[in-house]
Formats: sequence, structure tokens, C-alpha cells
Amino acid sequence: MSEPLLAVSGLTKRFGGFTALSEIALEVLPGERLGLIGPNGSGKSTLVNCISGTLAIDAGRVTLAGERIDHLPPHRRTRLGLARSFQLPRPFGGLTVEDNLRVPLLYACSERLAESAARQRALDLLEMVGLAGKAAQRPRDLTQIEMRKLELARAMAASPRLLVADEAMAGLSHSEVDEILALLLRLNAGGVTIIMIEHIMRAVMAFSQRLVCLVAGRKVADGAPEEIIRHPEVLRAYLGE
Repeated sequence: MSEPLLAVSGLTKRFGGFTALSEIALEVLPGERLGLIGPNGSGKSTLVNCISGTLAIDAGRVTLAGERIDHLPPHRRTRLGLARSFQLPRPFGGLTVEDNLRVPLLYACSERLAESAARQRALDLLEMVGLAGKAAQRPRDLTQIEMRKLELARAMAASPRLLVADEAMAGLSHSEVDEILALLLRLNAGGVTIIMIEHIMRAVMAFSQRLVCLVAGRKVADGAPEEIIRHPEVLRAYLGE
């Protein structure tokens, strides 16, 4: 069995007297597609923020490819191969779509790129997500699904080994969900390990090889999707007693 790409152990996060995450343990294997589920307020976003470095942890450890990263700032984690997309895209409104990719290519990548190489890589990324014809436009001219594609392209600009996709499908139509799902599957087929955080269960089930469920800051289930959706604690969390 291969060594985990991401390993989280004993991760605890408190906000004053409130424990948002309690001793979370989690491993993600190279190339894996992991779905992270749980009701609102279960701690999913807090966990992602702790893994990516937006929040400091109170206890535990986080390693990426065997290297401890929980003491590193977010940009250092990105350069080591950990990228995330955000539920609410916030592109640089004054820049073109292409330039929104050139910024992370020039400043977030571990590899130093020349301007010409960064421009070509930006165009390649836009082609990959289906936005090649929008390169010269501003983000305000994009549709909602195009904004989500741009957000994923920005995350991919850092050439991550691990991508955390935080509710990349929220608010999209049925067919648009399918588009983003197909894009994430292509990224995974290209070698990117992906953690998907999502409330749209049909997409989670279609995407995930394994599911982890958080409830009230605790991990209550971890396993095959068809087993996890029948797990008593998962059913209780979503459906009530």
C-alpha cells in the first residue's frame, strides 16, 4: 500500500471555549478522490482552513508527502503542492481572465516561470477548463459556471499534487454540475489527488472513491461511499432521529 500524500492526526481547533474540530485523523492516498461531507456547521471548512494554513491548529499534525506542514504559512504549503479552490470565487476584477492566472503562475508556483512561459501556461489552463475564448475578458463578464472554472484553473496554476475543491458546484444547474464533475474527474485522471467538499450528494457519490463524514467537529465515518451513506451516525446527522 502506498504512503499517504496527506496525513492528518489529532487535529484539534478551538475558538475560545468552543471546540470546532476534535482530534481529526485523516489520510489521503496519491491519486485518490475523497469526498468530505457533513451537515452545515460540522467543521468541513474549518478542517480545510487548518490543512491549507488559513487557520492555525491548536493540536495535532498535518503532513504532505511525509513532510510536516502545519507550521508553514499558506503560500509555503501551496509551493509544496497543496492548492484549494474557494466556494466564493474572488478573482482580481481589474485584470483579464488570462492575467488572473498569470499572477499565481508567476508568484505561487514552486517553479520560476518566464513571462512568455507563464502566458502559455495560462492559455493552456484556460483551454483545459473551457475558457480559452474568454482570455481577454474581465471576470465580471463570466457566467457563474465560468467563474467556477476560472477558480479551479487558478488553483491548478500552482501545479498541485493535492487539490481541495470547496463546494465548486454550489448554486449550479444540473447540467452545470455535470460539467464541473467531468472537469474534476479529468484533473484527477491527469494525476491530481482531489478532496471534494460538496453538499450535492449525487455529485459526491459519482466522484468519490471514499467518503469521510464530519458531524459537530468529529469524524464519524470513513469508508466506501455506498457504506457511508447508510452509516447510522451519518443518517442521524442528515435526517435526524
